[in-house]
Amino acid sequence: MTRKPMMAGNWKMNMDHLEAIHLVQGLALDLEDNNFDSEKVEVVVCPPFTDIRSVQTLIESDNLPIAYGAQDVSVHDNGAFTGEISTAMLTKLGVTHVIVGHSERREYHGESDALVNEKARKVLAAEMTPIICCGEALEVRQAGKQVSHVVAQIKAAYEQINSEEALKTVIAYEPIWAIGTGEVATPEDAQEVCGAIRQCLSELYDQETADQIRVLYGGSVKSSNVADIMAQPDVDGALVGGAALKADEFGKIVRFA
Repeated sequence: MTRKPMMAGNWKMNMDHLEAIHLVQGLALDLEDNNFDSEKVEVVVCPPFTDIRSVQTLIESDNLPIAYGAQDVSVHDNGAFTGEISTAMLTKLGVTHVIVGHSERREYHGESDALVNEKARKVLAAEMTPIICCGEALEVRQAGKQVSHVVAQIKAAYEQINSEEALKTVIAYEPIWAIGTGEVATPEDAQEVCGAIRQCLSELYDQETADQIRVLYGGSVKSSNVADIMAQPDVDGALVGGAALKADEFGKIVRFA
C-alpha cells in the first residue's frame, strides 16, 4: 500500500494575518520555483484561528497546492462557550484538517484521552480530517514505556470510530521531549513507535485498514533530518513546528525526496 506523504505545519501561537499571508506566499513561490508535484506530497498549514480567513482567501484565489487546517476545535456546536470555535465555523472557511490532542493542549489545557476522542469524532462528523496527536513525556521514554503509553492513547482516540471513519484520519506521533527542544528522536526511535501504532491499528481494525492510515512524526523536524526520518517504513510525513514558520525551510521539508 502506497501512502501519500503529508507535511503539515503547525504554526502554534505565531503569525498575525499579514505575516500568515507573507508566509504562505513565500511557501507557494518556493514550491513553484522547484517544480513541486502536489500529487506526490500533501501540504497542509495550520495557522491560528485569526489567520484562517486570510489564508483561505490567498489559497483559493491563487489556486495554491496547499491545504489548510485548524489547531483545535470545540466539541460543542454553538452556544455559551466563550472562546470556543465550532466545526461549522471551520467548515464554512473551507478548513479540511484539524489537529486534535496536541501535547500542548493535553498539558496546558488538561485535555484527556476521552476529550481527544470526542474531538476526533466531531471533526469526522463534519467531514474534515482529524490529525490525532500522541506521544510520550521524557520520564515515560526513560522508563522504556513509550510504546505501551502511545498505544494506549491510540486505543482511546479511536473509541467508537469505525474502520471507514478511521481511513479518514491521520496520526501524528510526537515524543514530547523532542518538541521545540532541538532534541530529535532517531529515525529508529520514530519507526519503533510508528510501527507499533500501525500494529495497534491492525488489531483495532485489520491490516488493510492499518496499511492505509498515515502516521506522521513530529518533534524538531527540519530539512537536515527529514529524509532520514521519511526513509522509515511506517513514517508517512511530518507535523512540523518551528521549521514551518520559515517558507524556504518548510519548502525544503515538503520537497524531502
